[in-house]
Amino acid sequence: MREKPTLPTGVERRDVDGQSRLVTRGDPVYGEPTDGEWRVWDPNRSKLGAMFDLGVDTGLEGGETVLYLGAASGTTVSHVADFAGPTYAIEFAPRPTRDLLAAAESRPRLFPLLKDARKPETYAHVVEANVDVIVQDVATRGQADVALANRQFLADDGRLVLAIKARSEDVTAAPDAVFSNVREQLEEGYEVLEARRLDEYHTDHLGIIARPRD
Repeated sequence: MREKPTLPTGVERRDVDGQSRLVTRGDPVYGEPTDGEWRVWDPNRSKLGAMFDLGVDTGLEGGETVLYLGAASGTTVSHVADFAGPTYAIEFAPRPTRDLLAAAESRPRLFPLLKDARKPETYAHVVEANVDVIVQDVATRGQADVALANRQFLADDGRLVLAIKARSEDVTAAPDAVFSNVREQLEEGYEVLEARRLDEYHTDHLGIIARPRD
């Protein structure tokens, strides 16, 4: 059995309430348990947290510049901003963006943007070129299209960390067929390095790690 990859600097496992839990250092955002200045990263509420907990090799080391697509109210992206460098958080819905702004108040590296991840031209003047990582968690059709459209921001040696939600892509199709179709589309611009079902925490979701093709 392979060993779990090393967690990024700033993400640890600590004993909290008698359980080994993922934690990051920062102010709580969504009512998560805390241990001093550390807060629990709940994998049941975060696809990226689930990937870390399941041992997916994301390639993240800590300190990276991140473009986060589908930030919602900030549950996951707030943890990312706890350990990453500049983190651009794209969310198109005004209501969760208000919560995202609150999460950013104590996180100077977190930059919320009320934008649509399907329209990267609307934030291309704000997001710096050659980000290290794109994290994508958008509940919409065309999830591969979103990843391909935003590839322009990713450094040549960067990583795409993608959570595919089968039911958002096609509620009538079998999840495996959806995942296969999305992967095929994704390979127009990315090389898939690892894929892992996240059903232990998120039913009918697939985590994908990829890098841009030349």
